[in-house]
Amino acid sequence: MRAPSGLHLDYLSAAEYQSAPWADVLGVAAFSGPRSAAVGAAEIPFAEVNTPVLLGTANVYEVWRSGQPAESGSRNRVRFRRSENLLFGCIALAESEVAGARPGEPAPPSALHAVTEQAYREICATLDALGYPHLLRIWNYLPDINRDADGIERYRQFNRARHDALSACGRSLKGSVPAASALGAASGSPLVVYFLAGRSAPTFIENPRQMSAYHYPRDYGSHQPVFSRATLLRQRDSLTLFISGTASIVGHRSIHVGDTAAQTRETLANIAALLAEANRVEPAAHFSLGSLACKVYVRRPADVPVIRAQLARALEPASKVIYLQADICRQDLLVEIEATGICPLMTDA
Repeated sequence: MRAPSGLHLDYLSAAEYQSAPWADVLGVAAFSGPRSAAVGAAEIPFAEVNTPVLLGTANVYEVWRSGQPAESGSRNRVRFRRSENLLFGCIALAESEVAGARPGEPAPPSALHAVTEQAYREICATLDALGYPHLLRIWNYLPDINRDADGIERYRQFNRARHDALSACGRSLKGSVPAASALGAASGSPLVVYFLAGRSAPTFIENPRQMSAYHYPRDYGSHQPVFSRATLLRQRDSLTLFISGTASIVGHRSIHVGDTAAQTRETLANIAALLAEANRVEPAAHFSLGSLACKVYVRRPADVPVIRAQLARALEPASKVIYLQADICRQDLLVEIEATGICPLMTDA
């Protein structure tokens, strides 16, 4: 596998992963249960996510490459690897690790709130210290995302904690916020967060078919989710579009409740709208559905054939797609799709 120019994403099987070169790798996320023996350079940050792979192989490795030499490090519990302009980092915190309240501060509302706030504080501190101030894309996996605890759904607890931590760190809560996903993981798993950050700010993209998540009404919780629908990163030779977890939501409401095929079509319509908006905002962009790498989260594994049939009509046969079993942030949503698009910039010879 030859190192690409600029940021690049691969979804690899275990065999492909074992043979991959490592010099320009920024970080890896692995999906399935507990991984087998670690493979690759030991210093590369490795986010281990307990969400079962539904098709093809027992393990899938999401490998982010920079096309440049990279160096590794750690700060508190954040492991990172950075190239000249990009940084990949990850952190995992179990709710059983929660310590008592800080001196002079009230106790956190829940263990999930405590670990979420701690993770985000450490992420922000790492980026500030290393000089990569702009979060581009962030992935969150929390166990039992839809379960109520102390009368509040855990996803809503997570949103409050993320909001509190970002506010405390002086980060934006609306507008200039990263693309993101928040999905369920198996019970007993730690909170796992991994992210990409840069020295330059991306362009923040919203979907004209949807209300911005950070403007959601209070019906969805006391604190709105802090993410943009997509972010667009310009590098010297390419554009990268990070599309947040996207589902069958129009305005702010879930639609096609109970209909997996219709939810998948609506999700693809939302992604198509984001591509059109990115192409409008950036004249050099030429993103299309068929060029995307997609990660598809499925609430009910039995729905995979229905979802695959819808995607087959929209994507190219060679499109990179992986399917994972995961609970989704709203209990009435059956499928969520996140995507990454990379298109080269035409340069003069």
